Amino acid sequence: MEKLQIDLGEKSYPIYIGSGLLERLEDYIDTADQWVVITDENLESLYEAWLKQTLKNKTVYKIVIVPGEESKNIHTVVEIIDYLHEIGCTRQSKILAFGGGVVGDIAGFCASIYMRGIEYIQMPTTLLAQVDSSVGGKTGINIAQGKNIMGTFYQPQAVIIDVNLLRTLSKRDFMSGLGEVVKYGVIYDYDFFQYIRSHRDEIFSLDQACIGYIIKRCCEIKAGIVSQDEKEKGMRKILNFGHTIGHALESITAYEKYTHGEAVWVGMYHEILLAERLGLIKHDYFEELLDFFQAMGVSYDISAYDKEGLIDMMSKDKKNLHGKISFILPIDRSKVVEKLLSREELQW
Repeated sequence: MEKLQIDLGEKSYPIYIGSGLLERLEDYIDTADQWVVITDENLESLYEAWLKQTLKNKTVYKIVIVPGEESKNIHTVVEIIDYLHEIGCTRQSKILAFGGGVVGDIAGFCASIYMRGIEYIQMPTTLLAQVDSSVGGKTGINIAQGKNIMGTFYQPQAVIIDVNLLRTLSKRDFMSGLGEVVKYGVIYDYDFFQYIRSHRDEIFSLDQACIGYIIKRCCEIKAGIVSQDEKEKGMRKILNFGHTIGHALESITAYEKYTHGEAVWVGMYHEILLAERLGLIKHDYFEELLDFFQAMGVSYDISAYDKEGLIDMMSKDKKNLHGKISFILPIDRSKVVEKLLSREELQW
């Protein structure tokens, strides 16, 4: 079992990474007057017996939501808050987010606003959540005008990552998470990017040592970034590579066509092209990235979508500044830059 630390002073917390942690969950959580597990329908059918067994010595309630981005809305939040109050949750109660990024975002948001904040733990079950969304304290829900427009920065008490949970992941969901893995290699660690390229077979066969290393390295990178910039005022912005276009795609398709990770794959690809068109990226590195992305078997075609409609969605992004759209664009190996572009400058 590996242990990392998010260093945020009084808000610091550990990240545990290993196999079989679900069976030993009680070893990694402390006391509460009651626990509320928030999960989704798919995970309940797979892991309900495991959760009951591992939490048999706790007072536990359960909230089950519909899987997918469609659940990340204010109506789901109100239903959860109503239920927490109905069962008598107090400030000594705690939430366990058992699921992927959607579950984690909703559970963290509800924890942050119930009684002005109760503690919660993240136990991510998807690759995307294990390497990215469960770490760093971002919570949020969607509205019609955009993704994660309502949200908070609210750190968990701990993140518990059981790599065995990936065994029940669909190929589509695994590939979605891999997009976030690749992101870390592009924005921060070129050696890690090369590792991904050279270990593709081991990654897709879920080689335990390889997957364990990938998750640990992503968490190390994100822990370092978040520890320096918790609320995204500077360095943390680099984590948004691929997300400006990706979030717009999710929004314009009403969260029905793409998973978040798929949208990030597409967003990264087109933001690489944008960097090349703006003359920002070294040509040999551009070719290297393009070859890799095209070999991954992802469809990057977005010609069916109205360009102006996508730009309208991007113009509402919360990361924008001075009326311009914020992009994180690659310029060289492990180097990215923030570019603020007007509608007129946008050439993708």
